Amino acid sequence: MRRSSTFARQVLLVRVGRRDGDLMPGTDLVLPEPRYVDRQLRRRGRARYERAEVEAVMPVSPALAPSLPVDDSPAMSIPLLPGERTASRRMKFALVQACTLASLMLGINAIFVAMNGQARIAALFLIACVIFDGLDGALARKLGVASPFGAQMDSLADMCSFGLAAPVVVYASLAGSAPPAAAAVACALVASCAAIRLARFNVSPKDGRFFCGVPTTMSAAVLALTVAIGLPVPGAVLVAGVALLAFAMVSSFPYAKLARLVKLPPWLWLAPVVGALVDIRLTFALVVVGYLVSGPLLWLHQRRTV
Repeated sequence: MRRSSTFARQVLLVRVGRRDGDLMPGTDLVLPEPRYVDRQLRRRGRARYERAEVEAVMPVSPALAPSLPVDDSPAMSIPLLPGERTASRRMKFALVQACTLASLMLGINAIFVAMNGQARIAALFLIACVIFDGLDGALARKLGVASPFGAQMDSLADMCSFGLAAPVVVYASLAGSAPPAAAAVACALVASCAAIRLARFNVSPKDGRFFCGVPTTMSAAVLALTVAIGLPVPGAVLVAGVALLAFAMVSSFPYAKLARLVKLPPWLWLAPVVGALVDIRLTFALVVVGYLVSGPLLWLHQRRTV
């Protein structure tokens, strides 16, 4: 009985120390040994006693345990428009974002129109998406309101308009002229490669001269113009061309940007203009094929010069 009462007082001391959060200065806490605890509990009839129960009854005092740092600072919201937040800059910023949202809404409506069987009208919606997509970037740079938020908004709108709407429009245009399974696989490749292309573009260093792979905007423009003008090509060839364009987006071939193409000698633009007056469909197909082939040719030229 005397030993049992001694054990009870020691356990009570531990619980009191846990409740108070500290021990009296100059006092050492002496815990009973596990063998003694087992013997006492067996005498009291607890045959299923486990050592973990003793450890739960005798924890380390919170005052002796290491405390974790707690961040009590209030959450700070990142401004959408860095720099001066004047009324004039806000209006310019809103104009740029309105162009981005216009591209997004046109892409969504292109999907709805394509679902109603009007693929050519949906292709015109995609062409308008391409125009607004180029307009928002140009305005942001000219007005001085470029921001990380605007870049992310533009990327998300591109995924909706060019990564989702464009494959849907192409799939609707291929109905009846190509096997549905093959058309679905090719259009799914366009969506997947567009997502990879946009994600890689967001995290890659920018090159002012070349694109790494065909940009999603140009791919969507090619697909939209193909549907709008109605190329007289068999469905199987169109499916193969769509898949080839999808792989060109995620390739590592360098493709010249539009700013470099504009600086080409004027006589080089004479042949496409004359060809468009004669046969716009054939001229468009030749220009697209020439641009796709220019990537591997530039890549081979760079490897030889290095």
